[in-house]
Amino acid sequence: MIKICSNKNPTVAAVLVTNFVLVCFVQTTRAEDADKQIVPIVEQIQHADYAGDRAAMQKGYDDLRPFLEDKKLTSRVRYWRGFAQWRRAINGFNDSVDPKELEQDLKTALDEFKAAMEKDPTFIDAKVGTISCLGYLAFINRKDQTRAKELVGQTMLLAKEATEMAADNPRLIWVLGPILWNTPPERGGGQDKAIENYQRGLEVCSKMKASADPLEPSWGKPELMMSLAYCYLNTNSRDLIAAERNARAALEIVPYWHYVRDILLPQVLAAKANAQ
Repeated sequence: MIKICSNKNPTVAAVLVTNFVLVCFVQTTRAEDADKQIVPIVEQIQHADYAGDRAAMQKGYDDLRPFLEDKKLTSRVRYWRGFAQWRRAINGFNDSVDPKELEQDLKTALDEFKAAMEKDPTFIDAKVGTISCLGYLAFINRKDQTRAKELVGQTMLLAKEATEMAADNPRLIWVLGPILWNTPPERGGGQDKAIENYQRGLEVCSKMKASADPLEPSWGKPELMMSLAYCYLNTNSRDLIAAERNARAALEIVPYWHYVRDILLPQVLAAKANAQ
């Protein structure tokens, strides 16, 4: 404890204590004001992601710049900036954007996730974003076998670390899906393993309570449903009924989801029509 002053100076002590309280109040108020400004930007980024609005995601990324120096919120601000660039890239794959632009988005996202982890080493969701970005970069560089192998190695190492830290994180379960899908059965992966993984993710979601903090990532359930729809559509043992059910379930949560509404569900319905 710091001794403010002796009992012989009660007036001075009262003034110092009052000033200390005022400083704490101002700092708390500023933090709350920052929260109120950041939350709508984060909500805009997430809405833009589902809507497939890459320009709005870039705007959200830029709008978070003024809050980078907020020591209390830096790791989360960095995460959501990384999220905006990561999802810009994912949406760009769906819209046939130039791979060089997608690669730059992913690299920018990686820089943000790295900064978030440096500020908060226990922040598992920053690691989740990193795993996915490295996977997409490996895909973009698939013709360069040396580079692709290096990226896959980094991905697998981080996936192992993340699983040891938070095996029941629904967003981690989601990003592990493509790894399992593309890993041969003899190495512990395969289509069935990927589907089981996504189903487990939904079971985890059903037992979890959403965080009361809007800056803490809580997305994941509709993504798991979307991925199940994709898997059931593309697996060797197709299940188009399950594919449609999961696609529609995802749209019940996010009705304006561009990819599911305008791309995935029409593919499922077309496959059902052709199968009749």
